[in-house]
Amino acid sequence: MSTPSPVDAPEHILQLLSKLHRISLEQEAAISKKNGKVISTDVQDELNNKNDGSEPRSAFDQLMLDKFIALDEDKCQFMYQLITAMGATNVIEAGTSFGVSTIYLALAVSRTKAATGKSGVVIATEKEAQKAEVARKYWAECGDMVSREIDLREGDLLETLKTGLPQQVDLLLLDIWCPLALPTVKIVQPHLRPGAVILADNTISGAEGYADLLAYLRNPENGFRNTTLPFTNGFEMSVYQPAK
Repeated sequence: MSTPSPVDAPEHILQLLSKLHRISLEQEAAISKKNGKVISTDVQDELNNKNDGSEPRSAFDQLMLDKFIALDEDKCQFMYQLITAMGATNVIEAGTSFGVSTIYLALAVSRTKAATGKSGVVIATEKEAQKAEVARKYWAECGDMVSREIDLREGDLLETLKTGLPQQVDLLLLDIWCPLALPTVKIVQPHLRPGAVILADNTISGAEGYADLLAYLRNPENGFRNTTLPFTNGFEMSVYQPAK
């Protein structure tokens, strides 16, 4: 017996999400050699082995430009539940791609804003204009319930996140090229409220690429308490508990 979705949304949004997850799984299965899942470190290793002289990040971005790879559906649903349980209203997504996980973030933030009366925003980040354009189309298809909650920042997130962040951030989602993860955390950390959560995808299968991030998050001196959630390929949950 399948478990019903915890996501409280109009039927047309739920149907769109189901379709987008199906497309993502089909594309991942077509290009991945490992359990039908695409891990940035695996892709990067293949690019390095080709040794064609291109800069690693540039080659990775070019390869993934038209690849529709979304955060797993069960992880998205967990994230939605977590945001509503926390009453989170200010969320940052590092790595928006085609905007599937962003829909869950926006739906959850919309609910918590309505329940708490607080203001809030989902700050989404995407380097590629082509992907950002597609994401906006999906959000528009969802309607105002989703699109009005999102502040999409195009370009290098290490630049676009330097200014204009909420004074207190409740949650940061990391679903990006591994070398960008730790620099992103260090930009956002001064804005994290006590009890804020960082979620990082593929931290078991991508542990080597995430080595610097995981070492930082797991060092108690940096104020985080961590657990690796038992989702496919790992989903790291780090709670910010800075010293008083």
